[in-house]
Amino acid sequence: MAHPQIAAFARLANGNARPVRSIAGQHTMFTRTIHDFSYNQLRDELVVPQLYSQAIMTYRGDSDGDVSPLRVIRGPHTQITGVFMRLSLDPVHEEVFVPLGNEILVFPSLAEGDVPPIRVIKGPDTQLGASALSIDAVHDLLVVAGGYTEGTHRNGQILIFDRKAEGNAKPLRVIKGPKTMLSDRDSGDMLVTVYPPKELIVMGAPGVIRNDPTSFVGVWSQHDDGDAAPRFTIGGPNGVLKQTRGVALDPRHKSIVVGDKYVNAVMTFYFPEIF
Repeated sequence: MAHPQIAAFARLANGNARPVRSIAGQHTMFTRTIHDFSYNQLRDELVVPQLYSQAIMTYRGDSDGDVSPLRVIRGPHTQITGVFMRLSLDPVHEEVFVPLGNEILVFPSLAEGDVPPIRVIKGPDTQLGASALSIDAVHDLLVVAGGYTEGTHRNGQILIFDRKAEGNAKPLRVIKGPKTMLSDRDSGDMLVTVYPPKELIVMGAPGVIRNDPTSFVGVWSQHDDGDAAPRFTIGGPNGVLKQTRGVALDPRHKSIVVGDKYVNAVMTFYFPEIF
């Protein structure tokens, strides 16, 4: 059984490659699994959600081995409860956003200990079913991936809020409907990132079932609204993707990096059209 870790590989690694370094061990406070993390390029730090202790943990970007976190946000005043698997960082405004289904909590990224959130987005007008999110600090937008229930079906959607939204705030735009290709999908496993220079949203959409060849990565404009089809896709019927997880962009090399849980692989695609 693999131990929980964050592993770093050479950019051009291929096949059964060894990591060049990894964060793992008792002092890291990792338990069982890591579903997400965010990188702060301005401070060279990794911010990691911890499911079982319901903590936000920050590590040096060059960490290697059994290292302790630099800072930990944890405790009853944080209001972090339930299934806490993902987060996203806004390094420009030094805030960390935590999606918790029907609410989103926002903390100062430099905070430590048992601190309350500085903002909470929650209420019926939000339409939240937040699974994952990403922040466009250039255009002051918060992009939320998640789902909504229609009859007996759980469907995926993308909500776009003002970055500073608080309380029972309405989204600026909502992308959902059959043309989005997000209907009937496992919205709890969706992951999203943004590309501010082109005002794009890039989202990994798992299949309707596990090991589903219809799993894909879709690209939308941040100006899309309603039942908007993706502008570009990777994967689809009989494609290599089966159960997408992490999605990251490498603008310098015009590539997109996709993690797939079922394939148990990290795949890099050359995707110049979006850069």
